[in-house]
Amino acid sequence: MNKSAMPFQVWILTLAAFAIGTAEFVIAGILPQIATSLSISEGQAGHLITAYALAIVIGGPLLTLYLARFNKKAVLAGLLVLFIAGNLLSAMAPSYPLLLVSRVIAGLAQGPFFGIGSVVAAGLVADSMAGRAVGQMFAGLTLANVLGVPGGTWLGLQYGWHTTFIAVSTFGFIALIFIVMTIKSNDHTDAKPIQTQLKAFKNPMLLSSLVITVFAWSGFMTLYGYLAPVAIHTTGFSEQAVTWLLVSVGFGLIIGNTLGSHSSDNNLQRASLLWSVAMIASLLLVGRSLGNQPLFIASTFVFGIAAFANVPAMQLRVMNHGGEGQELAATANISAFNLANAFGGFLGGTVLDGPLGADGIPYIATLLPLLGVMLIWRMNQRERPQSVLDAPLCR
Repeated sequence: MNKSAMPFQVWILTLAAFAIGTAEFVIAGILPQIATSLSISEGQAGHLITAYALAIVIGGPLLTLYLARFNKKAVLAGLLVLFIAGNLLSAMAPSYPLLLVSRVIAGLAQGPFFGIGSVVAAGLVADSMAGRAVGQMFAGLTLANVLGVPGGTWLGLQYGWHTTFIAVSTFGFIALIFIVMTIKSNDHTDAKPIQTQLKAFKNPMLLSSLVITVFAWSGFMTLYGYLAPVAIHTTGFSEQAVTWLLVSVGFGLIIGNTLGSHSSDNNLQRASLLWSVAMIASLLLVGRSLGNQPLFIASTFVFGIAAFANVPAMQLRVMNHGGEGQELAATANISAFNLANAFGGFLGGTVLDGPLGADGIPYIATLLPLLGVMLIWRMNQRERPQSVLDAPLCR
C-alpha cells in the first residue's frame, strides 16, 4: 500500500464522520424550534446536548472493550446501524423524554466509531502523515458544521425539526453502504487484548492527556451549543440568519482543522498550547462583539478556527501515550471530548436560564479552558519534543 497519499478509505471515514457530526451538532441550530415544539425552555432543550455527550462518555469505552474481539470493519458498520436507529427514533419522538432517550442511543455509537476509526485512519498512512489522516477523518465534523448543521437548521425551519433527523439518518445510511463496500477487513490490525489495553491507563501521561482534553475543550460547546440563542437574543439576528452564521463558523472549523493537523505533525506540544490559548482569546472576542453584528460574525468565525485546531493535537497527544492500548485510549479521548461537551451543554444552559443570560455565555466558557492551558504548560515541560512518529501506532 502506498502510504505517501491519503487512501480512499480515509475519505470514507470522513463521510461517516460527517453524518455523525451533523447529528451531534445540529442541535445548535434547531434548539429554539425544539424548545417551542415541546413547550420547554431553551436551557432544557440544551440538555439534549448533555444526554448525547454523556452517552459517549460512559458508553464509548465500555462498547470499545466489548467490541475489541470483533473485526473492525464489522464493528464500524454495526455502530453506524445503531447510529441510524437512534436518529430515526429522534425523528419520530413525540415527547421530550423519548427524544432524550433517542439521543442517548445515537450517542452510544459515536465514541467507539471515532476512537476505532482514528486508529484505522492512522494505520493506513505513513507515520509522518498520521496527524493529517486523523485530521482528515475529523474533517467530517468540520464539514458537518459547514453543510450539515446549516442544512439541518434550514430543514428544521422549513419542514419541522423531525425532518432534520430523517436527513441525518439518510446520510448515515449512505456512509454505511460505503463502509461495507470500501473498507477491507485487512486494512487494520486486530485490537490488543482487553487486559493489555487497560494497562495503558497506568501511564500518568495518558491520564493527564485525557484531563487536558476535558478542560481545554469545555469552552467549545458552552458557546457553540447556544450560538443560536446568543445570536438571536443578544445580537439581534433572525432565526433564518442563524443558518448563515453557522455556515461561517463551519468554514472556520475547516480552516482550524487543517491548521491544527499540520501544526500537530510539526510540533505537537507547541500546537497544543498555541491553539488552546487562541480559543480562550476568541471566546473573549466573541463576548466583546455581542452588540455589533459584523464583528460578531467575524469573531465567531475566528472562534471556529481556534477551537477546531485543537482537535488533532488533543487526539494525537492521547494516542502518543496510549502504548498498546491505543484503540481504547483514542476512544477514551472521544469520551473526554464529550465529557467536556456535556459539561459545556449544562453550563451554557444554566447561564442562559440564569441572571447572566446569553450575554454571559462567552465569558463563562473561558473558565475551564484556562485550567487546561495550565495543564498543557506543565505537561509540555515533562515531555521531550516529539511527534506522532514516536507513537507505536497500530498497523
